[in-house]
Amino acid sequence: MDPTHIKRFLIGKPFPTSRDIHERLDKVRALAVFASDPISSNAYATEAIMSVLLILGSAALSMTLPIGLAVAGLVLLVISSYVQTILHYPDGGGAYTVAKDNLGTFASLVAAAALLTDYILTVSVSVSAGVRAITSAVPAAFEYRVIIAIAAIIFITWINLRGVRESGTVFAIPTYAFFGGVLLVILIGLLRHFGLFGVSPITPVEQEVAASRSLVGFAYIWLLLRAFAGGCTALTGIEAISNGVQAFKPPESKNAAVTMVAMGAMAMSLFVGITFLATQLHLIPQEAESILSQLTRRITGGGFLYYWVQFFTAMILFLAANTGYQDFPRLSSFLAKDDFLPRWMQNRGDRLVYSSGIIVLAAVASAIVFVFQADEIAMLPLYALGVMLSFSISQAGMFHLMGRIAHLKPGETMRTSVTEIHYERNATWKRVLNAIGAGATFVVFIILTSTKFVEGAWIVALLIPALMYIFYAVRRHYERVAAALSTGDLSMDDITEVANVVVIPIADIHRGTILAIEYAKRISSDVRVLSITTAPEIEERLLRRWNRFPEITSDIQLITIEYDYRDILNPLVQYIEKLNREEFPDQLTTVVVPEFIPEHRLASILHNQTANRLRWRLREHKDIVIIDVPFHIDSQL
Repeated sequence: MDPTHIKRFLIGKPFPTSRDIHERLDKVRALAVFASDPISSNAYATEAIMSVLLILGSAALSMTLPIGLAVAGLVLLVISSYVQTILHYPDGGGAYTVAKDNLGTFASLVAAAALLTDYILTVSVSVSAGVRAITSAVPAAFEYRVIIAIAAIIFITWINLRGVRESGTVFAIPTYAFFGGVLLVILIGLLRHFGLFGVSPITPVEQEVAASRSLVGFAYIWLLLRAFAGGCTALTGIEAISNGVQAFKPPESKNAAVTMVAMGAMAMSLFVGITFLATQLHLIPQEAESILSQLTRRITGGGFLYYWVQFFTAMILFLAANTGYQDFPRLSSFLAKDDFLPRWMQNRGDRLVYSSGIIVLAAVASAIVFVFQADEIAMLPLYALGVMLSFSISQAGMFHLMGRIAHLKPGETMRTSVTEIHYERNATWKRVLNAIGAGATFVVFIILTSTKFVEGAWIVALLIPALMYIFYAVRRHYERVAAALSTGDLSMDDITEVANVVVIPIADIHRGTILAIEYAKRISSDVRVLSITTAPEIEERLLRRWNRFPEITSDIQLITIEYDYRDILNPLVQYIEKLNREEFPDQLTTVVVPEFIPEHRLASILHNQTANRLRWRLREHKDIVIIDVPFHIDSQL
């Protein structure tokens, strides 16, 4: 089957560019696409707090609720900051755009590197957490967890390649089914906990776990801060909407801001509810079963609602990876537009999505899943670092922007490098909130970096500078290309002369080489046919066949080189290099390569690859031009 037909079958017919506005998302679909990550983080955020506190024994788990409330407060603070970002930067770009406009290129690239790392880990952690939800309900599937996770990545990649609107439709059901199921479990749990409406009360089961350490003073406070930092995984994905404002239907910024607020309300209602009930029921983190699974089982008794929640927990955790699929390609396109990533990453595919970025993301995320064996707990230290750093930079940028706005007078406007700002009455208070948010998220970043460094956070600590080096290297490359191609100071003396010579490397005389000779005669009066012979009988056969076509070869120079080795590529290249260097120095030498093309692509593996190897060798030379003359074979495989 033709590759184009396979592509059409898998991702559908191409969309015209004019349909872009119709492929944008309404608020319902957008919430499913962009909010699945922060909503799904409720499956493990509470557990991340409890896992740290358990070091002090089961009695310390009573601190889970106050720490959870502090996390919820920080989430609301960050959401308010990103609502400002959406309204002031309606073209999208999130932390990268905010930092570029207010803090400079270096800070923007730090934010970009942190976010790209976060989006890759969003995919890896989400699908791994989804696998854990499956293995909690079906323990026999545990040994297949890596295969299941990579299969989920392939599925999500396929859906995203089909288009944003289609992915939003597919992901809407699991997102709302998960939210509705967990919210129902929380409501039933609250009714049973408080004994309302005559429902049967739920009796907590006391489970004693001895403390593995005895901490006092600063060490105790530090542990609480670590638990707080662990719970801040609930913040992951919050910035997604601010990056993808242009994916919304008009009015884009208003719809994005409303969706951001709805996302915060939904995510935090689940987080606080799960944290409260997990504390009241005295649940203990277990390797074999997640806290959400234990909570649902205790409240529902393991019936239909339990399996509903587990199934859609797995689904939304898998599909929460879609946040990364939306924002990694989009942020990559912003960087590519600014020449910090390859320019092909800003190109959109047939279905109006950034296909290259989607495929790159899938490949890297799959590699991470394989390396960490689909263990999301092991990946969480890496996961939270990037998002906290980007939050800090974004809010610091908004702090600077609000400072400029605060100095404006009523009715006064000012144009920044990216957007236009105007007077706002509450700019000073907004600036204070941004300062608090930036400080809090930066403290969390420091805590995560210092406490999780040896557990894997060092990878992100090295990866972010490495990505920044790549950004600058790509930028320098494009600057050199632009300088080399510039015609600003071009004179006729600078134009490279084209030599009047064409070299045709051949192994035999056949229809393909005769076509190449006829073509070469049209572009030059000095055509040299070059052949490497490894035995006298080969040379005799070549000359015999050459002399059969005097009307074609009479005015053509045939050069044969005897060679006693089997690899004929070296003498071919050496002759062409010598010709270019000695006879035509500083001139363009043309090499015409005859090549026959089989009817079926697979048939190419049945033939020598000399033409391909020759092309790759000659491309290293700046003064050699290669022209392919294809001859198509109408034969059956």
